[in-house]
Amino acid sequence: MEDATNESTVSVAPPDQDAEPAPVASPVASEALVQSLVDVLDEISAISEFKNAYRRQFCNLLRRIKLLGPLIEELKESKNPVPEKEVDSLAQLKKALDSAKELLRLGSEGSKIFLVLETDQVTKRFYEVTSQLEQALAIIPFNELDVSDEVREQVELVYAQLKRAKERADTTDIELYTDLLSIYNMGPAVSVDPVILKTLAEKLQLISIPDLKHESLALHEMAVSSGGDPGEVVEKMSNLLKKIKDYVQGENPEVTGLAKNSAGFLADSKSKGPVIPDDFRCPISLDLMKDPVIVSTGQTYERNCIEKWLWAGHNTCPKTQQKLSSSSLTPNYVLRSLIAQWCESNGLDPPKRPVLTNKPQSACSAAEHSRVLDLLQKLSSQSLDDQRLAVGEVRLLAKRNTENRACIAEAGAIPLLVSLLSVSDSRTQEHAVTALLNLSIYEDNKGRIIASGAVPGVVHVLKRGSMEARENAAATLFSLSVIDENKVTIGAAGAIPPLVSLLSNGNQRGKKDAATALFNLCIYQGNKGKAVRAGLVPILMELLLEPGSGMVDEALAILAILSSHPDGKAAIGSASAVPVLVDMIRDGSSRNKENAAAVLVHLCNGDQQHRYLIEAQEHGVLSLLEELASNGTDRGKRKATLLLERFSRFLGQQQQAQAQLESQTQGPVESLVPAQEQVQLDHSTADV
Repeated sequence: MEDATNESTVSVAPPDQDAEPAPVASPVASEALVQSLVDVLDEISAISEFKNAYRRQFCNLLRRIKLLGPLIEELKESKNPVPEKEVDSLAQLKKALDSAKELLRLGSEGSKIFLVLETDQVTKRFYEVTSQLEQALAIIPFNELDVSDEVREQVELVYAQLKRAKERADTTDIELYTDLLSIYNMGPAVSVDPVILKTLAEKLQLISIPDLKHESLALHEMAVSSGGDPGEVVEKMSNLLKKIKDYVQGENPEVTGLAKNSAGFLADSKSKGPVIPDDFRCPISLDLMKDPVIVSTGQTYERNCIEKWLWAGHNTCPKTQQKLSSSSLTPNYVLRSLIAQWCESNGLDPPKRPVLTNKPQSACSAAEHSRVLDLLQKLSSQSLDDQRLAVGEVRLLAKRNTENRACIAEAGAIPLLVSLLSVSDSRTQEHAVTALLNLSIYEDNKGRIIASGAVPGVVHVLKRGSMEARENAAATLFSLSVIDENKVTIGAAGAIPPLVSLLSNGNQRGKKDAATALFNLCIYQGNKGKAVRAGLVPILMELLLEPGSGMVDEALAILAILSSHPDGKAAIGSASAVPVLVDMIRDGSSRNKENAAAVLVHLCNGDQQHRYLIEAQEHGVLSLLEELASNGTDRGKRKATLLLERFSRFLGQQQQAQAQLESQTQGPVESLVPAQEQVQLDHSTADV
């Protein structure tokens, strides 16, 4: 494939050296226009799901628009107002982006069936939006705007891609369109070949309760707003969707709870079988889970459903919208057992686990594979500009989906990306480490990245890169360290001291990335000493004393791991941690209470245990441990009970020592344990 920028570039008139300075728009108007561009781009970037026949076209349009982000960011950060005569060109860009936003929302939220049946109108809208964007970019006067050459080149690339897209309009699946149109025109009593219905359900991805309910509502809304005779359109659409729904339910009896409402569209109905407990349903499909797995946020999903979500390029938890710190999936054996017991008690066959596969459902397309090979050639170029543009696009491709991640790695990109980690150009370096981060999400790529010798280069970026590059380097190390043997490699490469530095001096995101990487690395015993020697414990204590830092959860979790190491326990004890830990047991979250108790368990064991037991007593820990032992999490209860047992032994030793002293002095001696604490301790021991 030829370099897109050679094919057609945005024409820019040379600056007139003798011309008078261009008048500028009022600062308020200029700022408002740029902010409106920022807002519309943010709204467009939030659109992500395209489960319809035009998925490729919608994804391509969204990707191209996102590439305009750096242009709008530089306009926002520029200290120079937009020249007055250039306001119109940016206003035209805003208008084009508004049109694109509406089209993308149609693709994300609209009816899949309606989009196919109205293929001519949808194709026309794609052409119109593409033309609007192309024309808006063509008239942007870069010489009058305060933007970098790098951003200008990227916009020229987008312009060339839009020009090609306009000249080569994509068409929808003709067979899908023909089959849908045929059934649409059938009467309700006419039967349809099940093979055709199966193909339609799969191509339209109408295979679950949420899919069918969403399609029903979207179809009704679009049919009513389309003009013509809404009654006739609604009736035909209803019959078409009912045939697909009946087929899906017939093939999969678990897809129940759907019936027609008075308008002829799908709605909830009462199931005749036993009601499935909500905890046993996958939050994505709402079906009874066969193979429940836990993601890093603690939520449980059906394995097949969450894998599809991850394959689509998402890095968030579907239920909580939290960012996933890892793509690893942990089998939920307890829930699987409970589901089996529930099925048995209700006379149902326990759900059978599907055959597992780590591969995406479809391979990288031929066009994308060709694009990857073209980008690899540019990565090997001697031109820094070519390398920067190519590695930026590799980064975006690797972010999109698992198919691309596999394709990029198999084409041999990883060694080339590793070689770019040491370049002097900060932007290229940042793109390279982020591309490796995106590639590492695919499990098979983790070993390839380690084998390529990437870790020293990533550590180099972690030490000397820009803040964003350092953040993504830390996230890369976390992703790679999910595999246990990689924890050793990463620790030996000197990654821990710069991670500790980032935790201390980074911004909020940098601290979060550093903390997750350190937590994972310190699971390996050999890395705990390295972390302590790098000064990690005092930094964690500072974070605990700053509730507004938003890092209390991470700091306590890491301390709980380090406290099991002799050096870690000594460092925590030297940091006057006991009062802070007691406060966490008193006022912290459930997770914080259990981690604080876990740290105390290690401190109150060994040669120095009496010192820490007495100090914890003085801060009123006993009543707090009683409460935790009764009402805490399972882990919290175990830790609290263990501490109470140690306090009980400690009291027994104190009482024995007191009795011996009294016998020697032949008279009463003041108790070694304060009376109030004795009462609390006796009470807690009785409860245990």
